[in-house]
Amino acid sequence: MMTEHILEDEELGRLAVRVNARARRLTFRTRGDVIHVTVPPGTTVAEVRNAVEQLRSRLRAARQRQSRPLIDLDYRIDTEFFKLSLVRGERARFLSRSELGEMQIVCPPDADFRDKELQAWLRKVIEEALRRNAKIILPPRLYALSLQYGLSYKSVKINSSSGRWGSCSASGNINLSYFLVLLPRHLIDYVLLHELAHTREMNHGERFWALLDSMTGNRAQALRCELRKYRTDF
Repeated sequence: MMTEHILEDEELGRLAVRVNARARRLTFRTRGDVIHVTVPPGTTVAEVRNAVEQLRSRLRAARQRQSRPLIDLDYRIDTEFFKLSLVRGERARFLSRSELGEMQIVCPPDADFRDKELQAWLRKVIEEALRRNAKIILPPRLYALSLQYGLSYKSVKINSSSGRWGSCSASGNINLSYFLVLLPRHLIDYVLLHELAHTREMNHGERFWALLDSMTGNRAQALRCELRKYRTDF
């Protein structure tokens, strides 16, 4: 039986579980960086985790909606591999200037950044720029690391995953989220090495972590914890 409990989820972060004697079902509310879960008396941790799995996509979307900043003239992305700025222009339409690692969006003087359709369009434009950059940056780096550590893979694809940084199938097909280009270089390498390690060890058992430790200077768990501070979004 559970009274109050803090659960950690690799994707969703911290879940604060609280028992309420009047509760008849599990309820989830996202506030800041924490998902608050109210449960009836007698609810077990296993039951909470099962509910989280069933609602994972909705909980992920709720966190992203709440934590997304408004994209306006003050908005900036300033990372090692991708930089974004928005500036006010004189024309009545939006223009974008993009090159490897950098993008500038020129905005009309009367742009209403509170408009939901405009926000959705801006995110789409930025995500396409991230995809183009990721296709140039990530596959060569993955190939170089695979040669360095003798871990081969079948194929690599860049996707828009907002649930995980990467994945590796049993047949050695690696998928990488284009949001990776928003990470620092050493964390990009950690994710790529993580997926390459799965070409030899398809689980997260002791041998997997030993292999990943051997490629990261015994820092696999530390890098894993650091990665949790970032999210597959912007």
